[in-house]
Amino acid sequence: MADNTTIYHGSNMIVEKPQIIVSGYYKDFGYGFYCTNLEKQAKKWALTKRGDSYVSVYYYQPNKNLKVLSFPVMTDEWLDFVVACRHGIKHDYDIVEGPMADDQIWDYVEDFMEGNITREAFWVLAKFKYPTHQIVFCTQRSLESITFKNSYSL
Repeated sequence: MADNTTIYHGSNMIVEKPQIIVSGYYKDFGYGFYCTNLEKQAKKWALTKRGDSYVSVYYYQPNKNLKVLSFPVMTDEWLDFVVACRHGIKHDYDIVEGPMADDQIWDYVEDFMEGNITREAFWVLAKFKYPTHQIVFCTQRSLESITFKNSYSL
């Protein structure tokens, strides 16, 4: 990501002070504070929550001292990382960024994890029809690289 990039977080509340919350089910890149550089995607995330829907907007300033893992596109490495995180295997990255396994893609990931489809079949099925993006801030230190700008209600 470029310096001072705008990123978005969709939720049922305004999040001025992001936190790392370790609860619920395992996510694509493990526990952390999830954002995206796609405003449309953040709106979609917000609308899937119960209650009110908000998009919080942040400035993201990359920090070269943080350990960052970036997947520009879906690859075998991305798939293996998502599978490991979804199984609850922890990693030591401060920030992880890359495509997201949306509901349809997640069904294919589960089929792959259970041995119902091969890796090759996964890639045939997983061709995206639209771009996705997520960046997760996994450590308290990483949260210092984002600054709350504003928010709006949907």
